[in-house]
Amino acid sequence: MADQELSPGAPTLPAALIEGYESFVSGRFLADHGRFEELSVKGQTPKTMVISCCDSRVAPEAIFSAGPGELFVLRNVAALVPPYEPDDHYHGASAALEYAVMALKVSDIVVLGHGQCGGVQAYAQIAADPDTPRLSHSDFIGDWIKMLGPAVDRLGVPPNPRDRHYVERLEFEAVKLTLRNLRSFPMIQVLEHHRHLQLHGALFRIMDGRLFLLDESTGAFNPVCEQAHAAAFAEARF
Repeated sequence: MADQELSPGAPTLPAALIEGYESFVSGRFLADHGRFEELSVKGQTPKTMVISCCDSRVAPEAIFSAGPGELFVLRNVAALVPPYEPDDHYHGASAALEYAVMALKVSDIVVLGHGQCGGVQAYAQIAADPDTPRLSHSDFIGDWIKMLGPAVDRLGVPPNPRDRHYVERLEFEAVKLTLRNLRSFPMIQVLEHHRHLQLHGALFRIMDGRLFLLDESTGAFNPVCEQAHAAAFAEARF
């Protein structure tokens, strides 16, 4: 790591972030400097919004090889969006959605679930055992993932909250739930009806890097780019 001219006790970032920034500014930022400069002058015009989990293992920009300014990303626990609720409470997810649709005028919204989702696993445990201890007195996470209730209603209460097959099914069902919640917003209804906006459901599996896309006509999630995925793994010889 390069020397830092900081006085003793001066605030700094974790060493890994400093090293990462040094690599970024001397590498990708310089390579894409013209693009960053254009974005700073003209503003952002992404065509796609991605709603993803805040899990550190799932980075939409990396998964889709997106450059700066290409994706408008909302990340939160379990990639959930609450239904339309116009009240005086704070609505971070709804605010980001409104900005993407009304100000940026994105043409596509992708709900990106993922495998091994801690939020989904936690709710499966709560559904199986309502007496599951809360994380804290406020338990913001517990209250947030209660949105998964309708998804559990569709699948049934898990006989075993650690049943991997059940949790995987719930991960897929959570994507469908968020799509239904998105369609409770009047602005989404109008834009989708006039085909100015398309909604997509997808799931990324961390273990093997496979991406699945929801076919809403059948309710099935089908693998994306199977041949490319198989070729990449064959070449890597895992």
